[in-house]
Amino acid sequence: MASEEQLAAIKGAKVLMVGAGGIGCELLKTLALSGFEDIHIIDMDTIEVSNLNRQFLFRQKHVGQSKAKVAREAVLKFRPHIRITPYHANVKDPDFNVDFFKQFNVVLNGLDNLDARRHVNRLCLASGVPLVESGTTGFLGQVTVHVKGKTECYECQPKPAPKTYPVCTITSTPSKFVHCIVWAKDLLFTKLFGDKNQDNDLNVRSTDASSSSEHAEDVFERRADEDIEQYGRRIYDHVFGYNIEVALRNEETWKNRNRPRPLYTKDVLPPQPVEQNGNKDKASKTCDPTSVSAMAYLGLKNPQDLWSLKENSEVFLEALKLFFLKREKEIGQLGFDKDDQLAVEFVTSAANIRAASFGIPLHSLFEAKGIAGNIVHAVATTNAIIAGLIVLEAMKVLQNDVKSYRMTYCLEHSSRKMLLMPVEPFEPNKSCYVCSETPLTLEINTHRSKLRDFVEKVVKAKLGMSLPLIMHGVALLYEVGDDLEEDEVANYAANLDKVLSELPSPVTGGTILTVEDLQQELKCSINIKHREEFDEEKEPDEMVLSGWTPALAAEKKTKTSDNGPSSSNASQAVQPEPEDDDELEIILKDPEILSAGNKRKLSDISNTADSEVSRVTGEMQTKSHVEEDDTHTDTIMIDGNSDISKKKRVQ
Repeated sequence: MASEEQLAAIKGAKVLMVGAGGIGCELLKTLALSGFEDIHIIDMDTIEVSNLNRQFLFRQKHVGQSKAKVAREAVLKFRPHIRITPYHANVKDPDFNVDFFKQFNVVLNGLDNLDARRHVNRLCLASGVPLVESGTTGFLGQVTVHVKGKTECYECQPKPAPKTYPVCTITSTPSKFVHCIVWAKDLLFTKLFGDKNQDNDLNVRSTDASSSSEHAEDVFERRADEDIEQYGRRIYDHVFGYNIEVALRNEETWKNRNRPRPLYTKDVLPPQPVEQNGNKDKASKTCDPTSVSAMAYLGLKNPQDLWSLKENSEVFLEALKLFFLKREKEIGQLGFDKDDQLAVEFVTSAANIRAASFGIPLHSLFEAKGIAGNIVHAVATTNAIIAGLIVLEAMKVLQNDVKSYRMTYCLEHSSRKMLLMPVEPFEPNKSCYVCSETPLTLEINTHRSKLRDFVEKVVKAKLGMSLPLIMHGVALLYEVGDDLEEDEVANYAANLDKVLSELPSPVTGGTILTVEDLQQELKCSINIKHREEFDEEKEPDEMVLSGWTPALAAEKKTKTSDNGPSSSNASQAVQPEPEDDDELEIILKDPEILSAGNKRKLSDISNTADSEVSRVTGEMQTKSHVEEDDTHTDTIMIDGNSDISKKKRVQ
């Protein structure tokens, strides 16, 4: 039972919730039932069918509506006298600035991506409002408290990065099914249905018999008046047959590897039927534009069935055909979406055909979707437990009970009969550039790299700034904002395409740049160190940033890239989801992920707990392919082997 002091703090509190998904639904319900009377919710998403199995404030009739608004309506039915203010918007919108955050007593996060978490963390620091972070992945969960000057901020510790592979592995020598998924999703799907102007490692010119002359045409371009069935078979023969034959010509590559088998439609499927029109008519009549499915057309019902090579080939050709027949207007601007049934079918079938060629075991559509979409299946009970823990920590924050703050981990298996493991929070990291303003160092070739590279790859991708301002001394090199004059916009745009050493105020070795985000009220200094050469595989960006908390990634067999979305340039790495057998540390991904993967050392809780954490994290490794059907993904890392003694507890 809450004391009178607690009840007074609860009733008088103004709370901001960010996220109304799996955790958010449970959190809003728990806040309302706990006596909170003034709650604001921000969520930009709309309700999808896949949300309904765990986001219990929503019903079938709500599909397509705002999560924040529907959640409000659902809770007001059993708590009609409280105030709930919904915002169907992105938390990064300019309206949600520092002044907006200052009106709240505490901010509670139930987010699904690292970028938004970092943004909220910075706004909370700037406004001085306590933040309670949270996340879940399957049966695992955690809640952490971040109070400016008292505990570490959300960005004080490194966040794990998705494992990446060199493009040469993806395009030439796949050995695991994940390699085939990445090839099908990020290369083939993009080449056929995405931006035609984007570089792609499938830019191979056809020299087989179907080409009029050697290197004369792009095989991926559909010819004038070419039948869609013929086009599909030509693509199939090129990527699964001809390209494999080309790869086999390099004998050196296959000395210590199993040689792949070229696959052609004539060897896998019956001859192309003479009458095509009937099939086209049937496809257009039976397929609902909102749920086009090659599986449904072919009579394949169970997504957990393992398709044969023949069935995969049929799905591949049918999916490609349906894209052109039913969604032709979207071609040229499509990106892979795990909630797009036809896209998942195409990627699954393409990956399986490639896997068959390279002697790799095939996977069901259900399994392939999990790998391609980085999905960890959510457990509603875990969300409910975490929501309860968030409210408990919020109550402590409202009473300024610093000594009682706890980071709490929800375990899958009990330790000393406990499923919840509390840990005292740590003091702020003095090396954190976000809350301690520690200068950073950037190694870069100032004679080759452009300001655009610095802005996109460092300021935005690594430092997470949305509206950056870059200064060299008193010289303003770059700025974004709605209040700029036309000549200023043109001037800054021109600067983006200049190499650093040729800017109006040249940036060379020894230069100190000041980078600031006015929306986040974050400022940091970056010391520039000129460097001539970089390792193409290990440092594809030709930039090395030191002094920040970089993403943690296993280095055992992987190459990493910090460029965000996987690129198809051969010098860069493609990013798939993690695989358990190569990881040195525990990395899981989930839309409602644990507080974005703080590297946590739990060995000081107790010796018994330490062994339990080792066991739990070992089990976590085996689950990195069991993933949820939801929106964006993030990562978590729990590491029981690090030396915790170097960190100070909050006193």
